[in-house]
Amino acid sequence: MFANKVLLITGGTGSFGNAALRRFLNSDLREIRIFSRDEKKQDDMRKTFNNKKLQFYIGDVRDFDSINSAMRGVDYVFHAAALKQVPSCEFYPLEAVKTNVLGTSNTLEAAINNEVERVICLSTDKAVYPINAMGVSKAMMEKVMVAKSRNLEGTKTIICGTRYGNVMASRGSVIPLFVDQMRENVPITITDPKMTRFLMSLDNAVELVEYAFENGSNGEIFVQKSAAATIEVLVRAVKKLFKRQDQKVLTIGTRHGEKLYETLLTREEMVGAVEVDNYYCIRPDARDLNYDKYLEEGEKVITQSSEYHSHNARQLNEDELIEMLYDLNEIQPALLEFGIK
Repeated sequence: MFANKVLLITGGTGSFGNAALRRFLNSDLREIRIFSRDEKKQDDMRKTFNNKKLQFYIGDVRDFDSINSAMRGVDYVFHAAALKQVPSCEFYPLEAVKTNVLGTSNTLEAAINNEVERVICLSTDKAVYPINAMGVSKAMMEKVMVAKSRNLEGTKTIICGTRYGNVMASRGSVIPLFVDQMRENVPITITDPKMTRFLMSLDNAVELVEYAFENGSNGEIFVQKSAAATIEVLVRAVKKLFKRQDQKVLTIGTRHGEKLYETLLTREEMVGAVEVDNYYCIRPDARDLNYDKYLEEGEKVITQSSEYHSHNARQLNEDELIEMLYDLNEIQPALLEFGIK
């Protein structure tokens, strides 16, 4: 499958890119291209992995010429470049549009121009029933992905996507914050103890992308059947794992742009979703611009369906979370620092 092929990862210096390299660098890929705009992170990655198979391209998905140039000779693309922080996107929504929406359009057009075989676009549960700018921009990213995939029959290119929940211990996520607060011996801050989130590891995220890569058709979005947990249980698990049960916890209240729970599939999507292995596959909407049929005939089954969200998903208990946390590569240095074996 990968033999003598070239893979490009946009936003490749991020958490996902590092996890993907750990998984694929020793595969039979001929070359892995890291495309990003941060030369310092590229230099750090170059020194960390020290592998001639790894090639670095400075550029920005907002600039079509730079991504189009980096795409020449590429067989596969994992599109991970995005603005992901909710607060920054709230303050600078047009910046989120430029990267997450227009940047995706540029990436897909460049892939089609260069006859790339497969493109996997990474999305998030915040794109479902979005209430913040980051989620809205990611929802539009998915729409762009599906729209670009509609007219590819007879071409070499397949474009599909993945959607997942919170990636544990990824950059900017809550678990590293909890660890920092324990390190500084200050209260652990949480928003709402009853808030729930889907939880998965970076390795799970890479596995989902790999599954979509191997099984996806144009316009499809793959969702892992993930377990969820309340913030209250997550904090207890982190404190117990790091042997800091006496660490104080401060409830600060829900921040702007946050939900009580996240949704991975809408009620409308659940109707047409297909269950395959440990995943849901959301098939693209087959409608065209002739809307007459859809204006005159409703779909009763949608009314009877329910969404798939982190309140009605299987809830992880404290011991399960501790086991998941302990297995995270990103947590191991902190455990050693705290004297945990």
